[in-house]
Amino acid sequence: MVRVPVRDLLAGLSVAGLMVPEAVAYAAIAGLAPGRALIAGIVGGLAYAAFGRSRFAIVSPTSSSAMILAAAIGSLGTASVTRDEMATALTLAVGVIFVGLSLFRLGSLAGFVSRPVLRGFAFGLAITIIIKQLPKLAGISVPSGSIGMVAFDLWRQMADWHWLSIMLGLIALAALLIMRRMQSLPGTVIVIAAGIGLSMLTDLSRFGITLAGPALIEWPGFTLPLGFDIWGRIMQLAAPITLIIFAESWGTMRNLALRHGDTLAPNRELGAIGVANCASALVQGMPIGAGFSGCSANEAAGATSRWAAVTASLCVFALALFAGGLIARIPEPVLAAIVIAALTHALSPAPFIRLFQIDRDPWIGLAAAGGVLALGVLYGMLVAVALSIAELLYRLSHPSVSELGQIGEHDFIDLVRHPEAVRLSGVAIFRPNAPLFFANAEASLRAIGDALRTRPEPVLVLSLEESSDLDSTAVEALAEFAQAQKAQARRLILARAHDRARDVLETAGETDLALGSTFSVADAARLATKKS
Repeated sequence: MVRVPVRDLLAGLSVAGLMVPEAVAYAAIAGLAPGRALIAGIVGGLAYAAFGRSRFAIVSPTSSSAMILAAAIGSLGTASVTRDEMATALTLAVGVIFVGLSLFRLGSLAGFVSRPVLRGFAFGLAITIIIKQLPKLAGISVPSGSIGMVAFDLWRQMADWHWLSIMLGLIALAALLIMRRMQSLPGTVIVIAAGIGLSMLTDLSRFGITLAGPALIEWPGFTLPLGFDIWGRIMQLAAPITLIIFAESWGTMRNLALRHGDTLAPNRELGAIGVANCASALVQGMPIGAGFSGCSANEAAGATSRWAAVTASLCVFALALFAGGLIARIPEPVLAAIVIAALTHALSPAPFIRLFQIDRDPWIGLAAAGGVLALGVLYGMLVAVALSIAELLYRLSHPSVSELGQIGEHDFIDLVRHPEAVRLSGVAIFRPNAPLFFANAEASLRAIGDALRTRPEPVLVLSLEESSDLDSTAVEALAEFAQAQKAQARRLILARAHDRARDVLETAGETDLALGSTFSVADAARLATKKS
């Protein structure tokens, strides 16, 4: 008999109270019936729990995917296909793309999303979601759009702020933050129950406080468009939805996994999200992913395994079937406070401070946060990833070159950093401090050649310990460099040459370089001393 941890039961119940009203809101953004979002979160969440591995992932509709789904449906604009058919087809297409990425093992692309990018992404996304919750907290309605537009409309309507709603939301937020320190208390459940109780005792709508409203599972029969031309267009439109779900889901899951020392396999997670979307399509749902607010709420509630997500999905089903009237009575400011409380921990500046302290990638993290705030989830992530790759290429294309000296019997280290090391008589030893490839091979070898222009040593040892392999440009550059050194009556010996580098040199006809290379700098130094 399977025993579900009590902590996961309480976490799932807490998250379910957030999932229901969020699903209704996201269905409205996409222009679909609320039941489609509810059933997507129920079935998709269970499907992910069966195949995925993140203990914090709550796979359900997200605001970002709902907005892009609405735009995609609008752009199809064909009279032969209904809105429901298009939504189902797009959801199925998203699932198929995710499964395809997993089968072709393209999850390695997630490796281009560095940890500073993930932390900046989480920071920017937390601010984005919190700002979009503020109108609900203030009891006003603003048009959906960028956070800049939302913030401007919020400020412009300051005279219309409903102060009773603000007070109720702030009290709920304070209670949630206080109860977070008491691990044994399910804060979200208590606050939601208190909100429902307050609305049952008092007609809050009479005081201008908005309630969540009804959430019922009602969805149309299963239908799909059949024309190949329509499916071609649907697959094109599904691509950006897939990208944004991938960006938000992987960014959220991996950030939480890193924070708690968990391990995730990207190919498995891609496949699990794909299966979840296919399951959502089969029950007439909508595209789903691991949304930041739901996952953060699950973490804040103390989830210890995927049973929390299973519990949340089953609770949503039970709530939608049997407690629709109670859900409808939850005050919107209370729901906004729950979302904000779940995200407050993501606003810590500590990760950025640490990047500045170690002087590694601080601006990449800030660029990721700024990109999400300025450009939205998808484009913000793409900009940050592009900056990460650009910085990597810049560092690799501008490597430092070290001259090595001997310390002890076998060790050779940087002469500049270790003045106690000794130059060998008649032998110059240099090492490029990055792999040689097309972008840096000529520049690195030129720098070594310039340093040796007035030097008398008859032997040059070039350590290739950083280069596990060589591309064609690096091979040609090494051959030309060897000829240049020969013209200066200087012999070139390659040290620390890896097998793959030797193989490609020999295949390219540079047999003398390959066969004359050594496996260590010490061996090369002895060889140079013996024959120099």
